[in-house]
Amino acid sequence: MLEDKDRIFTNLYGLHDWRLEAAKQRGAWNGTADLIAMGQDWIIQQIKDSGLRGRGGAGFPTGLKWSFMPKEVGERPHYLVVNADESEPGTCKDREMMRHDPHLFLEGCLIAAYAMKANKCYIYIRGEYVDERNNLQAAIDEAYAAGLIGKNACGAGWDFDCYVHHGAGAYICGEETALLESLEGKKGQPRLKPPFPAGAGLYGCPTTVNNVESIAVVPTILRRGADWFQKFGRDNNKGTKVFCISGHVERPCNVEEAMSIPLRQ
Repeated sequence: MLEDKDRIFTNLYGLHDWRLEAAKQRGAWNGTADLIAMGQDWIIQQIKDSGLRGRGGAGFPTGLKWSFMPKEVGERPHYLVVNADESEPGTCKDREMMRHDPHLFLEGCLIAAYAMKANKCYIYIRGEYVDERNNLQAAIDEAYAAGLIGKNACGAGWDFDCYVHHGAGAYICGEETALLESLEGKKGQPRLKPPFPAGAGLYGCPTTVNNVESIAVVPTILRRGADWFQKFGRDNNKGTKVFCISGHVERPCNVEEAMSIPLRQ
């Protein structure tokens, strides 16, 4: 069983305040500028070494995905897009992260965007998630006011803007290219690949689309080190994960556990 000291999401059940000061006491925004100062290559390598895979379901290695982005910013800006559409029946983990731990998530957005040389992040949130959007937007406003994001975010010399886009509750927009179409104001329909988003994504610019949880765990992995995250799970399936337990069970819940734990346990 995962010990409490190893949990990344310490407010998953909303027992504590989600606002900035309380989030800081739980460890969010702690030494963020120092992590950014380590540089893009170091951040991407740490995420690769940690074994983190996409937490949206596809399980693609996160660090590898980030490394597909062009190394230098050319004429086209880079974008980070976070997929918070979460419309799959029985999935309800990302909503708790946005509702109860939005600052941990926002810090992850800043670090991930910096690693990919993106100055803008769009969070595409499911149409039915109203409370979650409100909390997220309030957290973004707090972070701007505190200088944690915006011009010279965290005093680290990187400009970073974050926008919340509220979808209309279309299931197909959880597919990354349909999400990008919707974000551009078009009908949410999947695009043909290639080109892949890292080459031509949002507005035809290099873009990486990640799940909420994939981004939210990044600051903790960097603070504690890739080796710490590697301790959990098994080969090719490392780290901790928030599981949704629903259906015909006595206590439906979300629970953070080590990867590869049997469902029976």
